[in-house]
Amino acid sequence: MDGPNPDIKHPIPMHTRVGFLKGLVSAPNIEIGDFTYYDDPDGPDKFAEKCVLHHYPFIGDKLIIGRFCAIAEGARFIMNGANHAMSGFSTYPFNIFGHGWEKGFDPATWSKEVRGDTVLGNDVWIGMDAVILPGVTIGDGAIIAAKSVVTHDVPPYAIVAGNAAKMVKLRFDNRTIRRLLAVAWWDWPVDKISRNLDAIRGADISLLEAAA
Repeated sequence: MDGPNPDIKHPIPMHTRVGFLKGLVSAPNIEIGDFTYYDDPDGPDKFAEKCVLHHYPFIGDKLIIGRFCAIAEGARFIMNGANHAMSGFSTYPFNIFGHGWEKGFDPATWSKEVRGDTVLGNDVWIGMDAVILPGVTIGDGAIIAAKSVVTHDVPPYAIVAGNAAKMVKLRFDNRTIRRLLAVAWWDWPVDKISRNLDAIRGADISLLEAAA
């Protein structure tokens, strides 16, 4: 029992709405770990076009998603290309329309709004229609509730919900979270994961540590 092939685009026979994203996304500014999947009734093949918005290579920001993440239908990652300059009286992007409106535009007024890469850890669950704003980091094991708008970093193993999303609770106590992060089962070889699924799916941290 060595698990599914992470390079298979549609790993569930007769259920092609689910796809492992690593084999479906080729954009150089998107990095996706093994076994992370997207679920969409129209199919997962257009994940980058439908779910990763305003992501322009010249900006240089990346979307980085770890291993074993579950991303539900309608999730959206808003990247830095959506930002407007906010230092002046108007946020309207006159310069992009040219015909003389680009004259005098100071690119620094826009570039200072760039917030860096958007990063999802491992084993993150993104609920339906959730929106992740630019530069956010979501920790390992976190859960983002459906229709949440995530504007700030999310700690590991936190559950957040709402607009703007706020932490509802931590999934486990702080000591258990530290132990889970130390085990980092998602980095194990696939055959080791396969042998220890009961410990990974269970709730006995000592059993999981014994398998490490």
